[in-house]
Amino acid sequence: MSLSDAFVSLIIVLLLLQAAVRLPTALRGQRRERSLWGAFAAFAVAWWLRTYTGRAVIDPLGITDLPTLLKHVLAIAGICVLLTYVTDIYRDEDAGARHIKITSSVHRVAVRASLATVLCLVAVFFLALDRSKTAADSPYFMGRHVGEPGLAVYLGLFNTYVASSAAVCAYQWGRAARIARRWSLRTGLAMMATGMAVIVAYAVVRTVYLAATTLHPAPAAVGSAQERVTDTLLYVGFALWLLGSLTPATRALVAQARAIKAVIGLHRLWRDLVLTIDGSALHAPSMLLGGHRIVSLLNTVRDVLSHDTTPQIRLGRYVTEIRDVTHELRRRAPADLFERARRLAEAESHIGLDADAVAEAYWLKAAMALAGAPGRAPVAYSTAGDDFASEVPWLLRVARAYRQASPHTGAIMDALTPAPVPHLAK
Repeated sequence: MSLSDAFVSLIIVLLLLQAAVRLPTALRGQRRERSLWGAFAAFAVAWWLRTYTGRAVIDPLGITDLPTLLKHVLAIAGICVLLTYVTDIYRDEDAGARHIKITSSVHRVAVRASLATVLCLVAVFFLALDRSKTAADSPYFMGRHVGEPGLAVYLGLFNTYVASSAAVCAYQWGRAARIARRWSLRTGLAMMATGMAVIVAYAVVRTVYLAATTLHPAPAAVGSAQERVTDTLLYVGFALWLLGSLTPATRALVAQARAIKAVIGLHRLWRDLVLTIDGSALHAPSMLLGGHRIVSLLNTVRDVLSHDTTPQIRLGRYVTEIRDVTHELRRRAPADLFERARRLAEAESHIGLDADAVAEAYWLKAAMALAGAPGRAPVAYSTAGDDFASEVPWLLRVARAYRQASPHTGAIMDALTPAPVPHLAK
């Protein structure tokens, strides 16, 4: 395998990896992710058509250079949806900003121009190019048709579309990189912007060479050198863009993995709480076979993976519903229940924040047993975490103590109730 083939294979693998990672979100119908997935998928097929395998699949159709036409059409489709993604994601920042207005205008023109460009390419391909020439004349599409006016129109349209769209993407990602706070995101965005700038250079070099050879045909050696240079620009540009795009994708995957881990950690506490108070959960816990222990794992998997669009949204719902049920239990629990829970935690040698988490877990376990008591004003209750970022790790700590608590915690706490002081007769 040549170095060029290795680069193409690497780019195809990265494109397919990105498409695979984003497929679940695209299937859920989110426009931005659907656009980005479409760009990766279109580019993956376009690059595949550059390979011997891709051409071997299309060539039996008997239309000379058809893989090249399909490659260019797919590239235009990928660029169009990529520009849609870039326009959508930055429009939310400030729809009235000048750079957003410019991007939106270019996007509107590009969407309309994409279909017109494709139709023109198809018309020129079938009507204006001498397709009697084959790879025996030249291994390169441009080399086979050099000097033909149709080639100037065909590649002129294609390169103009590529250069203008890539320039907009480079500008937006470069601007985002300058204001990004995290160095990893800043590096990824800078790589994406640089990659698009290199692709602009690729399109410009191809256009300049095309104009020059249309007027004055160049020797075959010059054409081969041009192909090597522009191919290198294309490989480097796409590789930079793809490697840069892996940074936000990796961050998103890490965030999802952390959210799923947190949801799993909170699941038992959440399930027991929302089953205690009817109607407290937006989506009731899974109850296959009546919630029997034999299918508990399956019920857990269904709760953790279903209903919500993302793990982050599911985690937010779990935290909200845990706190809603906790507030309701405060209306039914004895006023001294938390003090008893705290004494029990300290009696078991827990100290500091550990004692606070264990006491909260014991209070929840005991309060759930009293959920049927009449409601009244909420009793005093102590907990940590005053925002989502601090509340999640705190509730995970409480949930861990809750899982480790004895089934007889409530009875033990009852035994800690101070005996009433007898009244002395006067």
